[in-house]
Amino acid sequence: MKFSRQTFLVLFVFMALVLAGPIFTQSQDQGSCAVCTSPADRENCTVIMVGKNASVDGSVISTHTCDCGVCDWTWRYVPAADHPAGSMRKIFYVDQFSTVPPSQGLKWDRVKDDLAGLEIPQVPHTYSYLLGAFGYMNDQQVAIGESTIGCREKMENKTTTPKMDITQLTLLAMERGKTAREAIKVMGEMAEKYGYGHTDEGEMLAVSDPNEIWIFEVMPVGPLWTPKSGKPGAVWCAQRVPDDQVAVCPNESRIGEIDLNNKDYFRASPNVVSYAVDNKWYDPQSGKPFNWKRAYSPNEVSASSSKGSRVRLWRFFDLVAPSQKFSPDTPNMDFPVSIKPDNKMSVHDVMVMTRDKCQGTPFDPARGLQGGAFSNPNFLPYGFELEGKKYNTPRVIGVNRAEYVTVTQCRGWLPNPIGGIVWLAWGSQDTSCFFPLYNSITEIPHSFEIGDHWEFNRESARWAADYVDFHTQVLYSYAIQDVRKAQVKWEKSAVDRTSLIDKNALELYQKDPAQSVRYLTDYCLGNASAVINAWWQLGDQLLVKYNKVWVYDSLNRKRNPLIFPEWYLKELVRGNQLVPEEKK
Repeated sequence: MKFSRQTFLVLFVFMALVLAGPIFTQSQDQGSCAVCTSPADRENCTVIMVGKNASVDGSVISTHTCDCGVCDWTWRYVPAADHPAGSMRKIFYVDQFSTVPPSQGLKWDRVKDDLAGLEIPQVPHTYSYLLGAFGYMNDQQVAIGESTIGCREKMENKTTTPKMDITQLTLLAMERGKTAREAIKVMGEMAEKYGYGHTDEGEMLAVSDPNEIWIFEVMPVGPLWTPKSGKPGAVWCAQRVPDDQVAVCPNESRIGEIDLNNKDYFRASPNVVSYAVDNKWYDPQSGKPFNWKRAYSPNEVSASSSKGSRVRLWRFFDLVAPSQKFSPDTPNMDFPVSIKPDNKMSVHDVMVMTRDKCQGTPFDPARGLQGGAFSNPNFLPYGFELEGKKYNTPRVIGVNRAEYVTVTQCRGWLPNPIGGIVWLAWGSQDTSCFFPLYNSITEIPHSFEIGDHWEFNRESARWAADYVDFHTQVLYSYAIQDVRKAQVKWEKSAVDRTSLIDKNALELYQKDPAQSVRYLTDYCLGNASAVINAWWQLGDQLLVKYNKVWVYDSLNRKRNPLIFPEWYLKELVRGNQLVPEEKK
């Protein structure tokens, strides 16, 4: 029987999943793992934040690693619109973890089917924006990155009474926010008035514009809340990151002590302290200052005590400020909200940081047996249970289950249609490629709008990334070198080319803004298409080069054996009790 390449790939993936099935069993609905020691849906999304004076070129930078592992990954472009007086805006629920089979219409095709039973007054004009799992950047250069942080169980509100979830809040922020502060005001007021929760718990958003970046955290206020109570339907707090500092949110609440008298750095809901007092999570008579995260989302662990499952916070500070010599024993609750980096960071520095896997530290997941003979840091990504005992494995910044990663740049020295860029990378960070989407583009490739985890589709851009990733995992230490070369060719070159694209776009903008937008749209579409095609070809090359776990040299038409590390061979001899050949 003769198989096509596509059929071969599907069979190969199927056999791999069958063989892996007893070890990792994932739930489509919750992204949980049969051997996990903590819920996987609490461990998604890392956000890095860089103030304008902490970046090398004055950009305000933020990231979002959408690493759910089972979520809908499709994107949309939402155009700007004018609305007649008296118009209403329908509110619908958006479960960030939900998926819909392609045969039924994907998530953003069907999302308006789940109306929340609420309409709010529409604004005269809504901004255009780029939309993935959340709104990422609008045409005013307001950008967002998301990280789930959880909250106390008593605070959760899984009922249908609250009409706002975190995705809906980001959509409203994109539509109505001209600045980061306006976006925070929109989301805070909506959450207070209409209630927040439903499918979401505590959430953090990095909200930025060309001038500043804020940490916005919002949480439900329990299942008994109703609009008739007259009380806010959410509790929220926002803290600005100083312009010369950087910050991170690794699924942990980051805001500590707050000073609401300092409006330039702090904003909050009116119940920010009183709700904690009412629930006996804070005693104003204690003499201690109110601490947001200790009140609503305490997390008394460290990188060391968690055996690496909570290593991301320490690792970030270790990377950006090594001179401070932070210890992995430092409780996560004791780390500062932000810090001045030892060196200013470029957008490419941030891209590389999203791929970090604690290399060279005791938390490196590729070390020893866990990484196997070819140092694969993606083996055993969750903790496990064995003989009644639980073990944690490191949860690093660059995990292998990302739907995509965004790095947003807001640049105040350029007009809004040129200043904003969303750098998008499909799939897992270590094997993907970032490419630019300027915030003024008027369309995105159709390949971004389709695709699903459970159905292979060569027309979907995301599957090109997974195609490369799958062929990298088998012989990781070998194949990742080929991937790195491709990233330099396609990713680093695009970063280096940005100043030229900016210059051309600005010259056109000064003559005719519409021509500038058309130029940027054509550039982004052409470059994205080239990257996706290159990644399909890279996957083909990896399949040929490392076929049957050998190294095939296409140039010289030779097949060479793999070189196994000595430590692995010694372990093989010991574990399998191998006996050497007798000397003849």
